[in-house]
Amino acid sequence: MNYRMIGYLLGIILMIEAVLLLLPMLVALIYGESALPFLFTIAIILAVSLPLIIFKPKNIKIYTKDGFVCVASAWIVMSVFGALPFVFSGVIPNYIDALFETVSGFTTTGASIMTAIEGPSRMGILFWRSFTHWIGGMGVLVFMLALLPSTGGQAIYLMRAEVPGPTKDKLVPKMRQTALILYAIYFVLTLIMTAALMFCGMNIYHAFVNAFATAGTGGFSVLNNSIGGYNNPAAEWVIAIFMVIFGVNFNVYFFILIKRWREVLKNEELRTFLLIVAAATCVISVNIFMEMGGPIGERIRQAFFQVSTIISTTGFSTVDFNLWPSLSKTVLIILMVTGACAGSTAGGLKISRILILLKTMLREIRKILRPRSVNIIKLNGETVDVRTCHAATSYFAIYVVLIAMTTLLISIDDFGFESNLTAVLACINNIGPGFAEVGPMSNFSDFSYFSKILLTLNMLIGRLEIMPVIILLSPFAWKKH
Repeated sequence: MNYRMIGYLLGIILMIEAVLLLLPMLVALIYGESALPFLFTIAIILAVSLPLIIFKPKNIKIYTKDGFVCVASAWIVMSVFGALPFVFSGVIPNYIDALFETVSGFTTTGASIMTAIEGPSRMGILFWRSFTHWIGGMGVLVFMLALLPSTGGQAIYLMRAEVPGPTKDKLVPKMRQTALILYAIYFVLTLIMTAALMFCGMNIYHAFVNAFATAGTGGFSVLNNSIGGYNNPAAEWVIAIFMVIFGVNFNVYFFILIKRWREVLKNEELRTFLLIVAAATCVISVNIFMEMGGPIGERIRQAFFQVSTIISTTGFSTVDFNLWPSLSKTVLIILMVTGACAGSTAGGLKISRILILLKTMLREIRKILRPRSVNIIKLNGETVDVRTCHAATSYFAIYVVLIAMTTLLISIDDFGFESNLTAVLACINNIGPGFAEVGPMSNFSDFSYFSKILLTLNMLIGRLEIMPVIILLSPFAWKKH
C-alpha cells in the first residue's frame, strides 16, 4: 500500500473541494447572506490538506488495492468536510444529520433529513447542497484526473474503482483525456439543460440548482414540494427528458460526437434502457388513468416523470406516488433496483449488469438441457469474459445480503416493512425517496442516529459499487505489499 501517494491524492481532493466551496460562498454573498460558514470550512480544509501535499511522494505508483482505498477514502473525507457548512450555518446543526445530507448529496442519492427546505438566508447553503450532486455525479476522482496532470499509467486504477458499471472502458488511450471528454460532455449537457429551464420560466438560480441535481441524478430540490412546487408542466418535461439523457452511458454521446453510429445502434444496454422507460411509462399511465381518472395527458406526463426519476435514480417528484395503485408502485420498486446504464451518473444495479445476470442464468439452463453445447455470453455483439460474469454474480449476491442485513438492522426503529425496505433500496441504489413513511412527500429525519449512519454507509456502498468500501474496511487492505 502506497500510503504517501494516497495521502497526497486525498490532499489534492480536499484542495479541489476548498476551491469548489468558493462558488456557493459567492452565491451567498450575491444574495446578501453570511459567507462565514464557507470561509470557516475552507480554512479547516486548507489546514488539513496543505501538510498532505507540500511534499510529493517519490513513489507515485498505485495499484488496484490502492485505487479502491483512495477512492473510498476520498468520498469519505469530501463528505466529512463538506458537511461543515450545514453545521456552521445552523441549517442542520446536528453533525450526523449534516453528514447524512452531504453523503446523500455527493453520492447523488437525494435522501434528505431536512423537514423545511425553504427558508430565509439559505440560498448559498441550498446551492452547495445541489452542487454536491453535480460534483459527485461524474465522480470526484474523475474530476481530479480531468483537472490535473496524469498521476502516471496507474490512473486507470482510480477510474476503475470509481466509475460505475461491470466494465470500464477508456474512450481514448490516455486516462486524463478520457476524463476530460467525460466532463466536457457532462458540462455541456448541464448548460443546455439550464438554458432550457430558463426558457421554461425558471430564474437563473433555480435553473442551475435543478440542472445540477438532474445532471448528477441526485434529486435535491430547493422547494418543499420538489419539482411539483413549480407547477410548471414545461419544466417537468424538460427535467424528465434530461433525467433519461443523464441515465445513458456517456460513451454513447462520445460515439455520437465522432459519428460512430454503429457503436450507438448496437448498444444493447441503451436499447433495453429506452424500452424499459417506454414500457413502464405506458403501464403506469394506463394504470393511474383507469384507477384514478384525470386528464390523460397529465397522467402520461406524471408517469413519464416518475419513471424517469426512479430509473435514473434522481429522486425528484411531481406527485405523491404513495397514493398510486399497487401495480404502479410495484413497477417503480422494480425500477429502483434496475437503475439506468453503466457509465452514466445514475445508481442502481445497472442495465448492463442485469443483462449479464439474465444471460448467465439462461446459459446455465441451456447447459443443463444440453451439457455438450458451447454457450457464449455476448453484450453489444462482443463476448463477455467469464471473470466479468462472475463479478456480476458476486456483486448481486453481496447486494442482496447488504439489503437484507440493513433492512433487518434499521427495523429496530419500528417503522413498517415497506418503509424500511424501500428506505434501504433508496439509499443503496442512490435514489432518494422510498415509499410509505419515506415517500416523496416525507423524509428520513425520524430515523435514529444508528439507522442514519447505516443508511449513510449504504449510500457510499451503492455509489462506489460495494468493493471500494469493503476493501477500505478490510484489515487485509492495510497490509504492505
